[in-house]
Amino acid sequence: MTDTTATSPDDGDLVEALPPGDVPAHVEEAIRTLIRWAGDDPTREGLVDTPRRVAKAWREYCAGYRDDPALHLSRVFEEVGGYDEIVLLKDIPFQSHCEHHMAPIIGKAHIAYLPRNHVVGISKLARVLHGFARRLQVQERLTAEVADCIWENLKPLGVAVVIEATHACMAARGVRTPGVGMVTSRMMGVFRDDDRSRKEVLALMGC
Repeated sequence: MTDTTATSPDDGDLVEALPPGDVPAHVEEAIRTLIRWAGDDPTREGLVDTPRRVAKAWREYCAGYRDDPALHLSRVFEEVGGYDEIVLLKDIPFQSHCEHHMAPIIGKAHIAYLPRNHVVGISKLARVLHGFARRLQVQERLTAEVADCIWENLKPLGVAVVIEATHACMAARGVRTPGVGMVTSRMMGVFRDDDRSRKEVLALMGC
């Protein structure tokens, strides 16, 4: 049966699936061990192909380790018609995984910057987010990494990143408290130093 999950990098998907046979045997065996330890039989019909599926899924979940987010900010545009106000991309959906329990973190991000003399394609902001999110993470570090990457590479007057997410490690295990959201933010440049600018960007984000 042909694997139809592979996608072209030009179709908007940031991740390509592994080709058939590209999962090392020891990785599949490690997943079988986990299935046995959980109390099931990895040789039964419903689980026989699970180790390879899980391995491919985790390769996709962690595609950010093979991505340099800064590269997405290397091409900029200076012909902006004199525009010098806030650039904001809001409600960017993302999925990551908690580094403590490898449980899903699902949320949305708002990314804004105040350009100095050039801008970047808006899709690149989302690519920066996904480059860091598709790694084992904590939300606080993810927020800082996205903001720092934009600050260091675009050199704008200000950067603001706000991330809202839910954590399965809290909702599905441990304290088992679903419906709780976590909000983190990082303000840099004028958004940190100037109260009016900070209020303006937060208002535009709807925060």
